[in-house]
Amino acid sequence: MDEATFWGCVQDKVVPDRGTPTPPSGALPADLVHLLISRVGLDEAEVAMMTKEEAVARLQRYWTEGT
Repeated sequence: MDEATFWGCVQDKVVPDRGTPTPPSGALPADLVHLLISRVGLDEAEVAMMTKEEAVARLQRYWTEGT
């Protein structure tokens, strides 16, 4: 880390790039995936094909209808 990056972090609260990969914008949150697999009973391949909106709707259907 160079000095400018350090002071930018300290004074301006600009977090430096630490090489951590950013998840794709459409990635499902891990807790949502876990619930779909462990509670709803879907398999990983089926969950992987879902959009975030589809996954949330499926979990809501499980909670309201039990299916």
